[in-house]
Amino acid sequence: MELLQSFLALCCTVVVLIYGWKIMNLVWFRPRKMEKILRQQGFGGKSYRFLIGDLNEMKNMGEEALSKPIDFSDDFVPRTISFIHKTVTNHGENSFVWLGPYAAVIISDPENVREVLSKSYVFQKPYNPLGKLVAQGLASYETDKWAKHRRLINPAFHLDKVKHMLPSFHKSCAEMLSKWEKIVPSEGCFELDVWPYLQTMTSDAISLTAFGSSYEQGIKIFELQKEQAALLIKAILSAFIPGWRFLPTKTNRRMKHIITEVESLLLAIIDKRTKAIEAGEATSNDLLDILLESNSKEIKQNGHKFGMSLQDVIEECKLFYLAGQETTSSLLVWTMILLSKHLDWQARAREEVLHVFRSGTPDFQDLSRLKIVSMIFQEVLRLYPPGLLISRAVHKETALGNIVLPAGVQLLLPVILLHHDCKIWGEDAKDFNPERFSEGVSEATGGSLSYFPFGWGPRICIGQNFAMLEAKMALAMILQHYSFELSPSYSHAPHTVLTLQPQHGAHLILRKLPV
Repeated sequence: MELLQSFLALCCTVVVLIYGWKIMNLVWFRPRKMEKILRQQGFGGKSYRFLIGDLNEMKNMGEEALSKPIDFSDDFVPRTISFIHKTVTNHGENSFVWLGPYAAVIISDPENVREVLSKSYVFQKPYNPLGKLVAQGLASYETDKWAKHRRLINPAFHLDKVKHMLPSFHKSCAEMLSKWEKIVPSEGCFELDVWPYLQTMTSDAISLTAFGSSYEQGIKIFELQKEQAALLIKAILSAFIPGWRFLPTKTNRRMKHIITEVESLLLAIIDKRTKAIEAGEATSNDLLDILLESNSKEIKQNGHKFGMSLQDVIEECKLFYLAGQETTSSLLVWTMILLSKHLDWQARAREEVLHVFRSGTPDFQDLSRLKIVSMIFQEVLRLYPPGLLISRAVHKETALGNIVLPAGVQLLLPVILLHHDCKIWGEDAKDFNPERFSEGVSEATGGSLSYFPFGWGPRICIGQNFAMLEAKMALAMILQHYSFELSPSYSHAPHTVLTLQPQHGAHLILRKLPV
């Protein structure tokens, strides 16, 4: 009996030692080794702090930056990526930060950025267990699963399919304008925070185009997803506490409840649609119909393992709701804010719209002729890209340009820093100047990969055409009916939730135009 107890005690000791070593390697020995390798290659950054790295300072700097607005002419980059901006300022472009025990190298050379984004199987998205709390889907999958989902979803976002969604875009914007019609007087002007209206409009559009339902019917999903996104940002800044996400805290319980509720709502929509398709009923040819048809065809031809599971479809639907609304509303609100500040460009855009459309309903051919509007959008996306950073990771030692990245290191591609780089764009890099895109993106960038608001390479945003067409339709209709300028009560405060947004809204002065 004593021999058995001694054996069990020895086994327990061995297990404790093994796992203790693994934990210490993760939170101390490996980070220290990684730091040494990076410094030997000329990278600078703060020394590693046990377990938490730079997360505490990131959180504190971020909270301080968001505590007060800035002048419109001020550089807003320090407000939105405070710690990374400080790191690059203090240590140069070749620098790194600590995301807990993980080193994240800042990659600012356009050629290295091109290589990272072109090799999606080598440079993969870092694992984020918290990401599934909002949505997984195409944006988070890797290698073969990503390739399968991209292939099955592609038909839904083909340009020919997106063209047929223009009536839904028009309907959603017309409903927003009808609300404005009731509150903006025929004579004089009216101050309005346009941000919530733009969010509702783009939410309505994604509901109609993805699920054939109105915003009012889908409002519960939108509100839950928005709440979950805000909770996720809070959770990411606290994720250095081991096992935090498993604790039954009030926030964790709420996040899990939201997952259950959203999935239940989506399951009802998918189940109803699947039964309608099986019964041979006429489909609405929206994104969900196209996705289910593509998936069904794949399964019939090649078997279930080549198609999506029901849970896969639910995750893609979550992503439809989130990405489809966030990106377009962000682009539109910053466009209206910048055109409120630069009335000359607003006048040029309106003149083009009125010339192309007169007072009619925009169609695809008309939208494709809006060169000035396109230049304005490209400049807005340069100055205020929806996503400020792109992250990747390597799982084995990998060469990138003249550097060698150790296994486990993460990469941060600072979209916003490259978009604002005076060495690339000239001394007016931080100024609003759509003229720089008059000859197209390639000419504006000199062929370098210094402009990628929708990502680049194999993983470029699948909904890019969708977002741009919706934005063009909306801006054209707004310009047809209203002129607008910044209100004295407007508070300039860009901040990131999932996309770059105005923290205190977008208060503009609207005036109706004569019909």
